[in-house]
Amino acid sequence: MADVGAGKYDSALTVFSPDGHLFQVEYAQEAVKKGSTAVAVRGKDTVVLAVEKRALAKLQDARTVRKICSLDDHVCLAFAGLTADARVLVNKSRLECQSHRLTVEDPVTVEYITRYVAKVCQRYTQRSGARPFGVSFLVVGFDQGIPKLYQTEPAGTYHEWKANATGRNAKTVREFLEKYYTEESIQTRDEAIILAVRGLLEVVQSGSKNIELAIMEKGKKIEFLDTDQIEKYIQHIEKVREEEAEKKKKKPHP
Repeated sequence: MADVGAGKYDSALTVFSPDGHLFQVEYAQEAVKKGSTAVAVRGKDTVVLAVEKRALAKLQDARTVRKICSLDDHVCLAFAGLTADARVLVNKSRLECQSHRLTVEDPVTVEYITRYVAKVCQRYTQRSGARPFGVSFLVVGFDQGIPKLYQTEPAGTYHEWKANATGRNAKTVREFLEKYYTEESIQTRDEAIILAVRGLLEVVQSGSKNIELAIMEKGKKIEFLDTDQIEKYIQHIEKVREEEAEKKKKKPHP
């Protein structure tokens, strides 16, 4: 981000700086980078969302602090950034899903609702008296039985991915996914879950209490895994890591 002259242009959303920056939009992207890490993996017949779970206050109800939301029976999302902004966008998106069903008598496609979210975000980058949404979505679901994954940005852009991450330390997780994601590694439900959890464990302290995980399969609604189920996957991952470390120790040096 260019700092030279930023003070003259960062107070007005609708004014470009001389070097082509919209600083309020870039500040919104910085808000996303400070949010909890979220990971999404598109499997063969499944999509997985895994999110870093922040420590709760002793008397706080965990049910009211969710980073994974359902938009329709076949579409859900995880987000990073400002929770209040995400709540507004989620409510708008749910209303659009219902309106589409009533009007067209068909459910929305994953790309349609992603494009709708991106359109709303973009509208708030050129309207005076408003500010951009400081949130990024990882939208997943099924279109005619085919798993889909999209990401939206505060600037109003969206792209389709095979696997991706957003939020704090997203770059580290994305590099991990680029290294280990292959079509062969996500053939089953368990393989997709393990890849998503492994990616999140790169930046999150190990333990099921620090992870929120949801999975969606073809023809089924979103399923949230409890801490015991997540712990089994973490134990499996740690066991594999230990076995690989033992093999490296035993391997003779040339």
